[in-house]
Amino acid sequence: MDVALVLAVDVSRSMSPDELQIQRQGYAAAIASPEVVRAISLGEHRRIALMMFEWANESHAREIVPWSVIETQADAQEFADKVLEDTTYGQRRTSISGAIRYASKLLDEAPFAAARRVIDISGDGPNNQGSPVTLARDAAVDRGYVINGLPLMTKGGIGFQFNIPDLDVYYRRCVIGGPTSFVIPVIEWAQFPDAVRRKLILEIGGRMPFQPPRVIKAQITFEEPYDCLVGEKIWQRLREQYFWDP
Repeated sequence: MDVALVLAVDVSRSMSPDELQIQRQGYAAAIASPEVVRAISLGEHRRIALMMFEWANESHAREIVPWSVIETQADAQEFADKVLEDTTYGQRRTSISGAIRYASKLLDEAPFAAARRVIDISGDGPNNQGSPVTLARDAAVDRGYVINGLPLMTKGGIGFQFNIPDLDVYYRRCVIGGPTSFVIPVIEWAQFPDAVRRKLILEIGGRMPFQPPRVIKAQITFEEPYDCLVGEKIWQRLREQYFWDP
């Protein structure tokens, strides 16, 4: 296989039922698109291994489509049809760390030899349950896995209070990792199918999004520290404010 790719799809209640359906339809359309199938055909082995699961809290990880070999348009369409046949119900909390650990386990146990092993994780908010996301990320990268991110920076859903305005930066600084890892943010839901299609093509080819070359004078720069526990702190503040259960 050119790549073993795990699609980890956020179904936390911060997204509305309509948004969950748009997400599912967008993944199905992207997977079955001629552009993605063509990208597969251009690989060295001309086939990939693909599976999808949904995640929310630390204990919720539900398989949508099991490991499947995608080589032809018919294979891709069959996978997409299975995505559309399933039904999603939103779940409490957001544990990106739990999703990464579960995806890593799936890659550990994948019944395929693959040149690359990639976790493709989407989500509309920061980690707010389970171990710190950076620990899960580092453990996956140490295994040789690549983590790419699809931060959903859309408006809506009942969990808007957990949103952060720089979710794309959070994903870049705290979630993704490994060689050629990248983030493709989604600002509006209308962008979602195209963003997923573009992301899959890049992952299948083992490439990063194109960035124009820049000429920069030699210098040493350091980014400001980023608080990767921002989601946990938001949850703690709201829990104390509204007397929620842990």
